Amino acid sequence: MRLIFLGTGTSFGVPQIGCRCPTCTSADPRDRRTRTGALIETQGKRLLIDTPPELRLQLVAAGVDHIDAVLFTHAHADHVHGIDDLRALSVRQGVMLPAYGSRGTMAELASKFPYIFDPSIVVPAGTSKPELAAHVLEPGKATAIAGVPVLPLSLPHGDHEVFGYRIGAAAYLTDVKTIPGDVVAALAGLDVLVLNALLSRPHPLHLSVPEAVAAAQRVGARRTFFTHLTHENTHAALAAKLPPGIAPAFDGLVIDLPGA
Repeated sequence: MRLIFLGTGTSFGVPQIGCRCPTCTSADPRDRRTRTGALIETQGKRLLIDTPPELRLQLVAAGVDHIDAVLFTHAHADHVHGIDDLRALSVRQGVMLPAYGSRGTMAELASKFPYIFDPSIVVPAGTSKPELAAHVLEPGKATAIAGVPVLPLSLPHGDHEVFGYRIGAAAYLTDVKTIPGDVVAALAGLDVLVLNALLSRPHPLHLSVPEAVAAAQRVGARRTFFTHLTHENTHAALAAKLPPGIAPAFDGLVIDLPGA
């Protein structure tokens, strides 16, 4: 099993427009962060998590020529506004790509992108559109997606619900403010936990770095990687502050895990 971090930046991305801070002007390639998304490769299948605005660039950089399904965490712009880039894959593969998320997320996507999800909208002959088939997941109910068991987990993001996903020995949680006790129990025995960590100070919608460290230690995964990172710290500076077993992710990072 393999986890690929396609993007690890916050909604502003890094470098941030107009900013000349040490992180935004850093020569370290790990400090160039596109918006957050990931890819899981397991059992010969590829599951894409979210469609951030830089999706085309991310998939080209990762050498991706097909996917088997898309998992959406939620429908905020920095997680979905690259959705049209799936057109290249649905055209290439000649199939409708299955897309999964919570009931609220899938309804919001259908409202934002009716040309994708409304089958009555037909494009002119000789043109194309992304072909996605929407599927609603129930939190806490494991579902086989492209033959891969996926456990969706409901988490708070302010007054919004986001979905985290456990796939085998890995779990991907982003835009989370807290991790409820039932979710902590569902994450027992993890090899890899991915968790958002926004700022050193508290934020109303996201875990801060200290809160994310405490949450990671509560979950107890063998390895934890932070994502959805801002320009507050360089990669190297943040890595130096974190306890053993916890590290910042970066765009293009590949993590191999036990399993198919």
